[in-house]
Amino acid sequence: MVCSFTVPPRLTDASKRMHGGALASLVDLVGSAVFFAGGSPATGVSLQITISYLNAARANEEIEIDARVLGIGATTGCVTVEVRRKATGEVVAHGRHTKYLAVSSKL
Repeated sequence: MVCSFTVPPRLTDASKRMHGGALASLVDLVGSAVFFAGGSPATGVSLQITISYLNAARANEEIEIDARVLGIGATTGCVTVEVRRKATGEVVAHGRHTKYLAVSSKL
C-alpha cells in the first residue's frame, strides 16, 4: 500500500520538523491499514513498533508512505513501513510493526 501525506504545521516541532510521535502514529495507522487492504477482518493491538528516524520531514512537505506485509501467521502479522520525501525519494523513517490479529470467536 502506498499513500501520500502533506505534513501540516500542527504536527511539527519548534524547528518546523515533523514530530517523532506524529511519525510513529503514521507508521501505526498505515501499518494497520495494510492488513485491512489484504483482507484481514480486524487488526487488534500492536505488539511491537520499531522506528528508525533517518531524516526530518518539514512542515507542508509531501511525504510518501509505503507499507508492505512481511508475513501473517495464525494470530500475528508483521509489516514494514517506509516514509520518504515524495519529491526526492529520500528516506525519512523506516518502521516495522507487529500486530496481534484478532481471532474470531467460536461462540
